[in-house]
Amino acid sequence: MNNEAEISRIIELLQKHTSFSICIPLNPSIDTIAASVTLYLHLTKLGKQVNLTCGQDINAPSIIGEDKIQKDLAKGGDSLVVSFPYEDGAVDKVTYTIEGNYFNLVIQPGQSKKKLDPSAVKYSYTGGKLDALIVIDAPTLESLGEVYSAHHNEFKGKDIINIDRHMTNSQFGTVNLVNKSASSTSEIIFELLKLASIPLTPETATNLYAGIRGATNNFTSYAVNAGTFEAAAELLKSGATKRAPMAPMRPTSFPSPFATPPSFTETPAASLDTIEAKEEKGEEETPEEWLKPKIFKGSSLI
Repeated sequence: MNNEAEISRIIELLQKHTSFSICIPLNPSIDTIAASVTLYLHLTKLGKQVNLTCGQDINAPSIIGEDKIQKDLAKGGDSLVVSFPYEDGAVDKVTYTIEGNYFNLVIQPGQSKKKLDPSAVKYSYTGGKLDALIVIDAPTLESLGEVYSAHHNEFKGKDIINIDRHMTNSQFGTVNLVNKSASSTSEIIFELLKLASIPLTPETATNLYAGIRGATNNFTSYAVNAGTFEAAAELLKSGATKRAPMAPMRPTSFPSPFATPPSFTETPAASLDTIEAKEEKGEEETPEEWLKPKIFKGSSLI
């Protein structure tokens, strides 16, 4: 990878700032999700305040930590926010009590209204400021959808780290780590963490391995090179589990005019499972015509 200068600049910004938002575009690939979640987990582990956001609901159970993805652009802070579904008249009164070392927030439902479901309560922080943004796999800021259109003022005057591998990237960042020869964005994040001397965990190694495997259709795409296999080998040495990546659940139609479809396809999880099982057993598919009965007819000699 010939992006040492950009990676060095990114490492400086990661060390300089304390509050980040990692933004991913609408309809992200499994590679995008794996790369973003991995970076989120490591920055959080380093004590940074990090928000991971996408403008739509994401369901990618094969990626460890995908539940950390939120739909809102949060800025951290110290003020605790308690949120829950609400309809007109659902809450009659809110009070608090202090019992010993405990502060109790008491929410009384309105008359004839259902009591609050504890499993629906969400917690977040507000009142903070955002130092920098990290945008993963987005050709433009507009491809982030409402994450950008509804919060574009938050992007003004901020350091923006742009990480991508696609030729359509518009180089909109303060720093642009755009490696068009990389087989996957997960491979770029792997190199970034490696040069930053940030050790991988088995969980994040598994994520990056799944991202590379998904982006390259099980290492069969033309973008695969020696560096791809070297990265995969190092990830396996770091404890990566060879679980088949599952494509994230996507809506049947784009929810926003800013949405852009993926620029490549991924091998479905079921196909990867079948391939892996056959590789382990040494099995090969038998052509169907070999199994059909054969009829041989003799010929007379004149």
